[in-house]
Amino acid sequence: MITPKYFYNLLVKNEIYFFAGVPDSLLKDICAYITDHAAPRQHIIAANEGNAIALAAGYHLATGKIGLVYLQNSGLGNCVNPLTSLTAPEVYAIPLILMIGWRGEPGKKDEPQHQQMGRIMLKHLESLEIPYCILPDTVTEAENCLDQALTEAKKSNAPYALIVKEGTFEKYALKNKKNTSFPLTREEAIRILTQLLEPDSIVISTTGKTSRELFELRQQLQQGHHKDFLTVGSMGHASSIALAVALQKPRQPVYCFDGDGAAIMHLGAFATIGKLKPHNFRHIIFNNFSHDSVGGQPTAADSIDFPAIAIANGYRVIFSSETEAEVQENVKKMKKEQGPVLMEIRCRKGAREDLGRATRTTLENKKDFMDFLNASEQENH
Repeated sequence: MITPKYFYNLLVKNEIYFFAGVPDSLLKDICAYITDHAAPRQHIIAANEGNAIALAAGYHLATGKIGLVYLQNSGLGNCVNPLTSLTAPEVYAIPLILMIGWRGEPGKKDEPQHQQMGRIMLKHLESLEIPYCILPDTVTEAENCLDQALTEAKKSNAPYALIVKEGTFEKYALKNKKNTSFPLTREEAIRILTQLLEPDSIVISTTGKTSRELFELRQQLQQGHHKDFLTVGSMGHASSIALAVALQKPRQPVYCFDGDGAAIMHLGAFATIGKLKPHNFRHIIFNNFSHDSVGGQPTAADSIDFPAIAIANGYRVIFSSETEAEVQENVKKMKKEQGPVLMEIRCRKGAREDLGRATRTTLENKKDFMDFLNASEQENH
């Protein structure tokens, strides 16, 4: 394995000083080292991967140098537009290095949302005409791979990808942590909130530990999982899924359990929700100011105001909560209001080390959920 310190210094030695991207659990060690050691204006944790490509493009335009964009391979979907219409040789010919975590690598066990992208990733890069090298886990070979990447990127004035397999980097724990001191953990907030929901309420939960905690809570309370749609992938899209469900099921309250990183990733969804104004839409953001599911890297949530953003985009009512009493009181108020309503719950970062994963498959979750919606519609008629 390669130490993050060594690889970071190797990048700097090769005049790569600028970093942008979205954290990934497979890349968390090298991302943590970059966070701790890169200059603040030289490392930007972007809203989404497409933004990161644009940041690296702007850096190149301003300096003539090459930047590095890190991402999970699922984020390639967010990159296709800027990679083909901004950095491509036929357009602006902007060189950059992509460092891509290979989730769902064939032959390795992984979650269902990573299987297809893991299987097609190399062909996907080939279809985008982006050359790549699988980063070796030994020092000399890693140097050769990076040298090849930089040589090709400079020669063709185009992106080049470094593919990172699981276990390539040694462990490194983030030191520059911004700890939150709010009374509740996200899991505690979910427990309080869930027990106050209406019997016929529908829940769409965001990707990562939020959905995992909701699943385990339903298990503990023996409530079943049929009322919940667990958005295991598609980061940032839970609110849009919830919006469409709310519009089609106007007689039932629909709750979107969102996270700060996910909400920021596709913040434009707020405008659509506010424009359509579904009266039964209730947007809950569990805000711990971090990408908690992929290593605890900070989000931009400490410098923005979610309630103010919601109001500016047409939400009717907003609430902010930090304590158990505030969550309980605001849920009671929320139930009486016409949506769309937003409640931000500020909570501590971190999760239980023994937090499990859903034991129902994604297809079982989908069937259970659709059966519940269908049964509810028949009852309402």
